Amino acid sequence: MKEALRKQVAEAWLFREKVEHEAAQRFARLSRSIAALDPDSPVPALMARAADDERRHAALCASLAASCGGQRAPPAAFPGIAPRQLAPREAGLYEVVAACCITETESVATVTTLLAGDAEPDVREALHAIARDEVVHSRMGWTHLAREAQRGDVSFLGGWLPAMLRGTITDQFEPPSEEPPELLRYGILPRAKKRELFVGTLEEVVFPGLEQFGIDLVAARAWLDDRKATANREGARDAKLL
Repeated sequence: MKEALRKQVAEAWLFREKVEHEAAQRFARLSRSIAALDPDSPVPALMARAADDERRHAALCASLAASCGGQRAPPAAFPGIAPRQLAPREAGLYEVVAACCITETESVATVTTLLAGDAEPDVREALHAIARDEVVHSRMGWTHLAREAQRGDVSFLGGWLPAMLRGTITDQFEPPSEEPPELLRYGILPRAKKRELFVGTLEEVVFPGLEQFGIDLVAARAWLDDRKATANREGARDAKLL
C-alpha cells in the first residue's frame, strides 16, 4: 500500500473509532435516562447492549487503523447533543432520533454498500460485525419514537430536524476530490457515493419513517434541497477551474 493511501485509510478508521466511542457513551447515558422516564420500555436494555457493541466496534476500528500505522487517542468525554431548552423527555427523544433513526439508519446503508464490494478480508470481517449491530441500533430508535408517539405529540421534532441532519454530515457535500479507487477495498466510500447514500437513505427511509409519526418534514426537506443545490453549484464551479 502506498504511503498516501495508508495514511488516508488510517485517518478514516481512527475517525470511525472516535465516532464509535462517542456512540458508546451516548447509548450508556440514554439507557439510564430512558429507564427513568419509561420504566416499562424495552429500549434501555437495548441501549445498554448497544453501548457494549459500540465499544467492540471502536476496538475493531482501532485495529484496522493500527494496521496502517494509525495512532489511537484516548477516548474523550462526549456530552449530549440535544438543545438545552428541551425538557429531559424531549431531549432524550431528540438524541435518540438523531443517533438511531438518522445516523444508525444511514450507517446501515453505508456498511451494506461497502460489503457489496471487494473489501480486504480483515475489513470485511469488521464490516460484517458492525453491520449486524447497526441494524439493531437503528430499530431501537424507531421503537423509542413509536412509544413516545403513543404517549403524546412528537411533532416538535420537525423544527429540529435540520440541526440533527447537520450533526450527521462529515464530507458528503464537499466537492469530490481525487480519491484512489483502492479506498473501497479498505472500507472507505468516495464522497460522491457517500452523498448518494446519505440523500437516498433520508428520502427513501428516514423521511417516510418520521412522517408516519406526524413529524413535519418541510424544514428537513428545505435543508436537504439547499445542501444539494450548494454542492452542485460548487461542483460545477470546480469543474470549470480544471
